Amino acid sequence: MDAPSIAIIGAGLGGIAAAIELKRSGHDDITILEKASDVGGVWRDNTYPGAACDVPSPFYSYSYEPNPRWPRRFSQQPAILGYISDVADTYDVRRHIRFGVEVTAARFDETTGRWTLELSNGETLDTDVLVHAVGQLSRPTTPAIPGRDTFAGESFHSARWDHDITLDGKRIAVIGTGASAIQFVPEIQPRAAHLDVYQRSAPYLLPRPDREFTELHHKVFKLLPATQLAERGTWYGLVESLSVAWVYSKPLAALVRRVSHAHMKRQAKDKPGLFEKVWPDYPIGCKRVLFANDYIPALAQPNTELITDGIREITPNGIITTDGTEHPTDVIIWGTGFKATEFLAPMKITGLGGRDLHEQWADGASAYYGMTVTGFPNMLIMYGPNTNTGGGSIIYFLEIQAAYLRDFVDAIASRGAPLTVKAVVERAYDQRIQKKLAGSVWSQCESWYRTASGRVTTNWPLLGIEYKREAKFDPTDYQAIPVKRHA
Repeated sequence: MDAPSIAIIGAGLGGIAAAIELKRSGHDDITILEKASDVGGVWRDNTYPGAACDVPSPFYSYSYEPNPRWPRRFSQQPAILGYISDVADTYDVRRHIRFGVEVTAARFDETTGRWTLELSNGETLDTDVLVHAVGQLSRPTTPAIPGRDTFAGESFHSARWDHDITLDGKRIAVIGTGASAIQFVPEIQPRAAHLDVYQRSAPYLLPRPDREFTELHHKVFKLLPATQLAERGTWYGLVESLSVAWVYSKPLAALVRRVSHAHMKRQAKDKPGLFEKVWPDYPIGCKRVLFANDYIPALAQPNTELITDGIREITPNGIITTDGTEHPTDVIIWGTGFKATEFLAPMKITGLGGRDLHEQWADGASAYYGMTVTGFPNMLIMYGPNTNTGGGSIIYFLEIQAAYLRDFVDAIASRGAPLTVKAVVERAYDQRIQKKLAGSVWSQCESWYRTASGRVTTNWPLLGIEYKREAKFDPTDYQAIPVKRHA
């Protein structure tokens, strides 16, 4: 095969990592299709007050592109988006991007051995290799609460923050207490006349060891790169220890739980009854543990109420809880997360023999090391099924996947035929992963890690270092697909 053409969907961290690795390997026929107007993915879309990463910046960055000028240890959204933009410029990625183009469907053509992509502007694009880099946290979700559409006030999802809406002096309802709400609630609480926070399930919180990086830090990091490498290595070890706790060590998990208990109880002491509401009732690690120093103090303020009763309905003027109380509301902010288990939706993806990917995934998405799917030749996924980390940095996983993609593309270029992972290989892998997940902490509560049927489709069940050791391209795992060319 001549140099294969490659189409990457998405210009976030995954798409950029894929493009950089391919370009390093000499592949330049790359088109990145991005539905938005700039790079950045979730860090472009999530602009809510206080938006920041819960992984320290020296580790939440590409290993080959350290940033000596991070403003904080846990950097906020503008700094992360700026970093992503700078990396795209440094590695000449923007040249390959078509902005404002959404892929609505993709079909593998067995007569040409290529993928045909249908674009939102009515065009089609043919490519040899299709790479999905749309992430797991790109499509916000809001629960179908009765009366939601009757609300007369203003409402928006935290991932689509409406900065034109004035919050000062308003009665605000925040529905959801996940990672985003933990960050924006302390930011909006001082502005609200009254703030109701509706909690279905409480998160475990740990102290957030944040700090500002001074100009001295920046100089040392730049002049002595080993110091930043040491910071990266230290945080890698610490966040990986969380994965050790969830996967291998119940005593370590118990220790983390005790630290969380002491931290949360100390912070809730100023408001009687608050700790009993915020302390979780499920095993630690079952949902992502969050780092926060200011969330519980915000809940303890006189103008804030944490509501743990369920929501019965939404009315034009407010929210009625299951106890019959109506809570007057001017603004509703949905902090209800993303459709993380609906991988690659809403694209229609058709593989060999007309098979539909979403029908094949009806019981929950699965892919070989999260990247390749039987019957969908020359298609790879970045941040696909079972590659989320319960404690570490997803960029670490993305770099591993980019290297796998590079080796895959090198292989099809030399073999001259499309490749699909063998069914027996993918099935054995999935059975092994699901067996480990079934006995893991992530199977012990409802969370965005699981489908409605209970299958855990998001998380990798082992350590990050084990993924790096295992997820290496092996040509014997794949079979060539004969191209049925027209006579």
